[in-house]
Amino acid sequence: MREIFAGMPWWVKWIAVPVIAIFVFGGLIASVVGFVIGLLFKALIFVVLVGGLIFVVRKFMSSSSSRGDW
Repeated sequence: MREIFAGMPWWVKWIAVPVIAIFVFGGLIASVVGFVIGLLFKALIFVVLVGGLIFVVRKFMSSSSSRGDW
C-alpha cells in the first residue's frame, strides 16, 4: 500500500483520499454520529428527570416532617 501512495502527489494522499472516504462512508459516519448524539441527549434527559424526582421527593419529605413537628 505504501508503494502505491509513494508515487502519488501529497494532495492525493491528504485531500483526495479522505474526500472519497467521506463521500463513500458519509452516510455511515453521519448515522453513527447521530446515534451517539441521540444517546447522549437521552442520557442527559434521564439524569435531569432523576435529579428532579430526587429533588421533589426530598422537598416533600422535608415538608411533611416539618408538619409533624407542629
